[in-house]
Amino acid sequence: MAERKPIESWLTDMDGVLIHEGVPVPGAERFLKRLQESGRPFLVLTNNSIYTRRDLKARLSRMGLEVPVESIWTSALATAQFLDIQRPGGTAYVIGEAGLTTALHDVGYVLSDVAPDYVVLGETRTYSFEALTKAIRLINDGARFIATNPDHTGPSTEGALPATGSVAALITKATGRDPYFVGKPNPLMMRTGLNMIGAHSESSAMVGDRMDTDVLAGLEAGMETFLVLTGLTGPDDVDRFPFRPSAVVDSIADLVDKI
Repeated sequence: MAERKPIESWLTDMDGVLIHEGVPVPGAERFLKRLQESGRPFLVLTNNSIYTRRDLKARLSRMGLEVPVESIWTSALATAQFLDIQRPGGTAYVIGEAGLTTALHDVGYVLSDVAPDYVVLGETRTYSFEALTKAIRLINDGARFIATNPDHTGPSTEGALPATGSVAALITKATGRDPYFVGKPNPLMMRTGLNMIGAHSESSAMVGDRMDTDVLAGLEAGMETFLVLTGLTGPDDVDRFPFRPSAVVDSIADLVDKI
């Protein structure tokens, strides 16, 4: 096997890697500080499309984790960039929160429920029957179906919450149309992020807590991959998958000395 190049840039998931149930994972502050001291390019990734970059920076800062705004990359931003490339200045009917609507506005999209080019589904805590019905009818009338990410559930302190992938399945069942998912594990999200920081996959690493999104996305993008056990994946889960990360570590603290 060819030896990999030294790691020059890092991409890391947020929930389950840097924070867990609203508190920092031990070692996360040291990891982020070491990255910034090293000058190496890095991104903190999330499939959650609810929050803007500024929201996430403030949320992390309140926990004692300092991340520059430009080092945060969300599925909402990746979706907006994808649509801007596919159909500049288009229109979209959006089910989602400020993170998604702001990203679309910033690339010049007009939000409309009259014959839009796209129906864009993102994360929200207030899915309404009326909005879902409108989305289904627009897709049946010819709107293209886009979703920010395929995650079926999301974490909360009370337990699992239905996420974008679950709601997308409902719309698919009603329309017979599958969405194009932009977020992880689509390597598109990784490659656009790498391009944004001027990094190359062969000298980059992805850190995540999920085999089916983080590790798979990094693998398909050609990156070195590290699975941490502080999130949704346990050590016994790894062998259930037909692929493996480059390494499995207990937590982000075990990666500080690799920077």
